[in-house]
Amino acid sequence: MVSATQVPADKLISELAKYLKEKIPQIKPPHWAPYVKTGSHKERVPDSPDWWYYRCASILRKLYVSGEPIGVESLRVAYGGSKNYGVSPEHFVKGSGSIIRKALQQLEKAGLVIKVPKKGRTLSPKGRSLLDKLANKVMRELAKENKELEKYLK
Repeated sequence: MVSATQVPADKLISELAKYLKEKIPQIKPPHWAPYVKTGSHKERVPDSPDWWYYRCASILRKLYVSGEPIGVESLRVAYGGSKNYGVSPEHFVKGSGSIIRKALQQLEKAGLVIKVPKKGRTLSPKGRSLLDKLANKVMRELAKENKELEKYLK
């Protein structure tokens, strides 16, 4: 069986975002999503209208790879970046906590994430099986292009 760590992250995240958008009604962007930056280090809002689904998919993958509970602050650091201060030196700033918090709350309502008291959030068994199923699908698509990858599907 193929796990989510064995397939390219970009292909898995795009496949997962498509699945979240089409199949899970609890995941939908808030009314303010088209107008916000994803952090104070960004200069513009995201170009893609589906950026909310990609962020939710990315959070799910981060929870999968970590294997242990992760809090909002750790995810803020993961989604942070360097802020341009003009002529002053750049410094690292955290990403938006509100976006991460709302995405995690929606993933909880969908049953893909569970809250661990005083530690953070982790994947539920339903979320883990969803990522494994989609990773297997992505690996099958890659195996059609490259016959050497078929050995991982057995």
